[in-house]
Amino acid sequence: ESDASTRCMNENNYDKESCSTYFLKYKNCRKFWNSIMVQRRQNGVKPSMPTAAERDEILGAMGKMPY
Repeated sequence: ESDASTRCMNENNYDKESCSTYFLKYKNCRKFWNSIMVQRRQNGVKPSMPTAAERDEILGAMGKMPY
């Protein structure tokens, strides 16, 4: 989501209003993965941020993008 918002800004001469949906998706993405990290820390799971394979598995189990 970060790359998408940066790409949008580059393509639209840094007009923030044109990229507001990208910013919202980025914010929701960070919020989602932050909650996953907090939950893993509380459960004592290391590392607190899931690996790439675990992230794919989490997103696959949800059936759609949560953000």
